[in-house]
Amino acid sequence: MMKILTATATAVSLALCSFVANAADFKPAVAYDSSGKFDKSFSQAVYQNGVMKFNEETNISVREFVPANDAQREQGLERLARRGFSPVVVVGFMYGSALEKVAKKYPESQFVIIDAVVDLPNVKSIVFKEHEGSFLVGALAAMKSGSQKVGFVGGMDIPLIRKFACGYEQGAKYINKDAEVFQNMTGSTPSAWSDPARGAELTKSQFSKGADVVFAAAGGTGVGVYQAAKDEGKYAIGVDSNQNYMHPGVMLTSMVKRVGLATYEVFKAGQKGEFETGLEARGLKENGVNWALDKYNRDLVTPEMEAKIQDITNKIVSGELKVHDYMADNTCKY
Repeated sequence: MMKILTATATAVSLALCSFVANAADFKPAVAYDSSGKFDKSFSQAVYQNGVMKFNEETNISVREFVPANDAQREQGLERLARRGFSPVVVVGFMYGSALEKVAKKYPESQFVIIDAVVDLPNVKSIVFKEHEGSFLVGALAAMKSGSQKVGFVGGMDIPLIRKFACGYEQGAKYINKDAEVFQNMTGSTPSAWSDPARGAELTKSQFSKGADVVFAAAGGTGVGVYQAAKDEGKYAIGVDSNQNYMHPGVMLTSMVKRVGLATYEVFKAGQKGEFETGLEARGLKENGVNWALDKYNRDLVTPEMEAKIQDITNKIVSGELKVHDYMADNTCKY
């Protein structure tokens, strides 16, 4: 009997040691875009709702990296992999080519890329159905608009941002087929994500044409869009993070993209040894996108508007209402 107890105790002890060793080996990291983790938008959502939440819950620190320029993306990822950090969450499509090189070089490391697809056995690619969330805020914009003219200001002119714009326009025209939707992209280089002055200029131009609600999907450039709406007494719609708090009474809503939740869930899975690679697409049904309603915009949204948005949500989730994805064929269909 004593031998059995001793053997059992030894087995438990070995299992415990194994668990502790695995926990010690778990070294998560995140690589933000060059805008940094306080961009009040995409990267900040990863930081606040992903990294911080995981750290507070587990007391496990997450190594963070922010590139000063494009050349540092690959260098930073390789340094993290070489030092044993895994999984490494890579924030944004701009990392695509750098990650492909580093992931091939370090096949034992696990990586996650948000907003791009890297088809490698040690990479998990998480993309979002932004067109679905944008459809909702487009519908809300049309319901709120007095002129039935609404606007969209994008950041860098790429298919992903066209996807936002197309979903938004579909939503507005779902409410009123004659609604007019103005669209402008800020630029064709990465600097388009951090040009609030240009964002304000484009927004004011749309206001001069009669728009009274403008949706920004432009990173830090959106700050200028929101300020212009405040200055002109119009409405704006935020993106990625819930930005309603920035200008209460001006921010009609925000198209929330739950990149933070995705990051948190990846770290939790990695901690449990349940990390899975492959492609994952998150939309309304998967709790990946939505619209924001809180104390900052509650007075702007009537019960009838809220009920209509919920009805549209239900129809999209059930499959009754199909929102066209611009990235499927680079066209916008209604």
